[in-house]
Amino acid sequence: MIIVWLVPYLSRWRVFDVLDSEIEHLARSLQRDPTDVELALVSAEWSEHCSYKSSKMYIRTLPQNAPHVITGPGLDSGVIDAGDGYILTAHIESHNHPSAVEPYGGAATGVGGIIRDIVSAGTRPIAILDGLHFGQIDSDRHAAWLLRDAVRGIADYGNCLGIPTVSGETIFDSSYTGYALVDVAAIGFGKRERLIYNTASPGDRLLLIGGPTGYDGVGGAQFASGALESEARSAVQIPDPFTEKMVLETILECRSYLKAVKDLGGGGLACAVSETADALGVGMQIDTDKVHTRKAGMTPSEILVSESQERMLVVADDTGAEVVRKSCQKFRVNCSEIGTVNDTGTVKVYSGDKLHASIPTQVAAHAPQLRWPTIRPKSCEDYTSMPPVSDYTNVLYQMLTGPYCASRRWIYSQYDHEVGIRTVQKPGRDSPLLRLDNGKYLAVSMDSNPRHCQINPYRGAMGCFEEACRNIRCVGAEPVAMLDHLQFGSPEDPNIMWAFAQSVAALRHYATRTRIPCIGGKVSLYNETDNGPIKHSPVVMVLGLTDTLPRIRSPANDDILYVLGDVKSEMGGSLYHSIGDHTGGICPGVDIKSSIRNGQAASCLVREGAAHMVHDVSLGGMAVGVSWMCIDGSVGCDVDLSMASGHLAVQSTLFSETHCRYAVVVSSDTESDARRIMEREGAKYSKVGVFGGDTISFADRTDTVCCLEIDVVRKRWQESLEEMTQRG
Repeated sequence: MIIVWLVPYLSRWRVFDVLDSEIEHLARSLQRDPTDVELALVSAEWSEHCSYKSSKMYIRTLPQNAPHVITGPGLDSGVIDAGDGYILTAHIESHNHPSAVEPYGGAATGVGGIIRDIVSAGTRPIAILDGLHFGQIDSDRHAAWLLRDAVRGIADYGNCLGIPTVSGETIFDSSYTGYALVDVAAIGFGKRERLIYNTASPGDRLLLIGGPTGYDGVGGAQFASGALESEARSAVQIPDPFTEKMVLETILECRSYLKAVKDLGGGGLACAVSETADALGVGMQIDTDKVHTRKAGMTPSEILVSESQERMLVVADDTGAEVVRKSCQKFRVNCSEIGTVNDTGTVKVYSGDKLHASIPTQVAAHAPQLRWPTIRPKSCEDYTSMPPVSDYTNVLYQMLTGPYCASRRWIYSQYDHEVGIRTVQKPGRDSPLLRLDNGKYLAVSMDSNPRHCQINPYRGAMGCFEEACRNIRCVGAEPVAMLDHLQFGSPEDPNIMWAFAQSVAALRHYATRTRIPCIGGKVSLYNETDNGPIKHSPVVMVLGLTDTLPRIRSPANDDILYVLGDVKSEMGGSLYHSIGDHTGGICPGVDIKSSIRNGQAASCLVREGAAHMVHDVSLGGMAVGVSWMCIDGSVGCDVDLSMASGHLAVQSTLFSETHCRYAVVVSSDTESDARRIMEREGAKYSKVGVFGGDTISFADRTDTVCCLEIDVVRKRWQESLEEMTQRG
C-alpha cells in the first residue's frame, strides 16, 4: 500500500527514517490510513535516533544485571546501589548533528538533556563528562571553530547550573572533518528511598513543566537520523540554563509526590508520552491546546515533535499535581496540565474537542525492527611495514606537542570542576575522584579509540572498555558499571553494520568476563557528511568506587619506575603510525586474564600506599606515558627499554599501545611492598627506570635512542592546543 498524499508531508518534515514499509506497517496496525498528526508522532518515535530500530537486537545482548544494579520501567538513567542507602545514577547521550551545525547551542543543550535524564530519577546531578571528537585542528580552521564553541557551550551551561565538569576526552581525526561528535554524560547521587521508580494509574494527571514549546528543534530526532547534508539550524535547540536550574530544583523539591518523570529530549512530547505510556502499561490522552507555547498558531504536529529545551513530563495524582503547581509557582517555572492517564493502552492526541491521533502504545513506541545485512570488509590489518625512523626524539616531540597528546588544560580550565565541593581529584589525571556522602569515593572515566576501532572493531571496542577500567584502577577504585555510546556511520552500509555488531560483541564479552554490567547507553548512527562516514567511534564510560582516598603525588627525584604488563608488537592504529601517515596493521588486543590481574595489582598498589602514582600506558605507548609523568612532576627519567621488552624493535617498545599496562612510580621505601603486591596478584612487572635530572631519556641498553629536555617540551605541551584553537 502506497499512501501518495504523504509525499508533501514527508518533504516538509524531513522524515529520513519512515520508510514505505513502515507506513504500511502503521496503516495495517491501525486498520486505516494514519492522520498527519499520527505520522508526525511516528516520524519522531520511529526515527533511528529514538527507536534503535537498527541496533536494538544487538544492544539487548549486553549483560545488564548485577546485585548492585537497580532497574525500573521507563528510567532515563542507569541506577546502581552505592551502599548505605545511597544510589548513583548515570547516563550518556550525544548531540552530534546539532553541534556540527551550531556548536555552542548544540553542545549546551546536550548538557541540558543529560542533566534532565539524571533529575528524572529523583537524584541531584553531581558531575558532567564530555567526549569531544573533531577534525584536525592544527590545519582545519572550521574544526578549531567547532571545538572552541562546543567547549564554550558545555562550560557556560554546566557552570550556570553549578554542576562540575570533571572528566572527558578529546580526539582529533580527519574523518570528523566538517563534523563533530559531542558526547555528554552525567552522574547523579541521592538516597535510594527518594528514587522515582515510575508508576502510573488511571486518573493520574499529566503535567508539562519548564520552558515554552517553540519551533526550535522541530524535527530534531529526524535530523539526527540521517547523514548531515545541510545546515538545518531550525532543528538546533536553544539553551536556557537558568530555566533548567529552576526545573531541576522544582523536580527535586516535590519528587516525593511524583509518580513518574520523563525528559522531553529527542522526539519531544511525541516520544515522552508514547514511551512513558508503553513502559508503564497505560494509556494517555493529551490536549495540545493546553501546552504552553512560545508562538501562537503552532499545529498539533509541530507541538508534538518540537524539541524545545528545559521541559519535563510529570505524572502525578491529584495531590501531587497540586504540589507540582505550587513548586512551579515558587521557582517561576511554567506548568501546564495537558492530559490524563487511562487504561486504554492507547495514546490519543486532541486539540480541544478534536481528535487528531489515536495509536496503541505498543505500536507508537515500537518501530518495526530493521535487520540490515552485515559484511566483513576487506581486512585493514594487512599493510606495508613502517620502517624505523632515524629520529625518535622528534617523533615523541611531535606526539606530545601535537593535537593528540597536548595538554587539555585549555579545555577543562573553562569548566568549574570544583563547584559542589565533591571533587577531591581534579581533571588532568587518569580519573577524577568525587567524595560521596557515605564515605566512599566515585571514580569515572570515558574512553574512545577510533583509530583502533576502524582497523579491528572487536579489538578496538574491547580496548576502549579495558582502558576506561585501567583509568579507574589508577586511583585505586574498582569498576562497578559501564555505559556505552556507539557512534557509527550509516547502518545501511553492510561493512559499517558488521563493525557495529563486532563492537557490541566485544563489549559483551569483556563485560561478561569481568562482571561489569552495562547500565545504559546510546546509539548514534548516520554520522556522515559529504566526505563520507566517520571512523567507528564507540565510547565507553566506566564508574568505579573505592573506600580509600589515595595518596597520589607526582614523581620526584630518585623515585623508581616499574611497568606492569607485557608489551607486544601491536602497532596498528597507533599514534606512531598516524604520525608516519600509515594505516592498517595489527591493533592491540585485550588479554582479559592479564587485564584482571594487572588491574587488581594496580588498584591495590594505590589503595595500600605502595605506589605514589599509577598511570595507564595507552595513547603513544610507554614513551608518551612516561613523558606525561615527567612533565607532571617536572622531573626527568632514565628508562632502559631492554628491561621493558628485551626482544622487540625499539619503535614497538617506545610506541606500541598494547593494553593492560600501567606505569608505576614507587620510592625506595615502598619498593619492596610494591613488588610483594604485584607478585601476590600474579601480575608480570619490570623495573625499567629511575626518575631524576632534567631530561626524559630512553635507552636501548647503552645506546640512547630518544631524549627530550623537560623544560623545552613542557612549555609547548601546555600551550600548543590553545594556540591551535585560536587559528580559526
